[in-house]
Amino acid sequence: MKLLINILLAALVIFLGYLLYANIQEPIIFRDVKNARKDVVVTKLDQIRQSQEIYRNIVGNFANDFDTLKTVLRNDSIEFVKISADPEFPDDPEKFIKEFSYSPAIDSINVLGINLDSLEYVPFSNGTKFNIQADTLTYQKTLVSVVEVGTRWRDFMGEYASPKFSKYDKSYEPAAMLKFGDMNKPSLGGNWK
Repeated sequence: MKLLINILLAALVIFLGYLLYANIQEPIIFRDVKNARKDVVVTKLDQIRQSQEIYRNIVGNFANDFDTLKTVLRNDSIEFVKISADPEFPDDPEKFIKEFSYSPAIDSINVLGINLDSLEYVPFSNGTKFNIQADTLTYQKTLVSVVEVGTRWRDFMGEYASPKFSKYDKSYEPAAMLKFGDMNKPSLGGNWK
């Protein structure tokens, strides 16, 4: 009988030790997963922002969908302007020559290491696409192009998408957007900074 009680107490101690260990590990694992996934998603958002800036240099505004963005970046060229002093008037800063050249946009995309085939997909999400919107608006009496691209935290946090994990990080809100840009003002800043 005494041996049975000792075995049950030992099992209880091991079980309680495991529960304590799990309770200590859960917030640490959550923080590590959250930071690692956020970094990957932010990197993808930076690539989309760079792609949108190249698109705007070609077309004059931002793309409202990924198909248009990818088509232009694959098929169009970026215009480069070289301004040099006019050799006939070397001392006159008001006299200059503009030389135009063009380079395929896809070359810039490749140099930046951007994969256009997977650009719209949120990492860790099993095929969820980033929300994208673009338009023009009058801002301080000037017509400007605006863009906003993002995704909700719950789309890429997997098993940690529940609001219950906000007990480990008070700023964590699974329904909140991780995004860059703003549809109400000309900004390409990200809200992760």
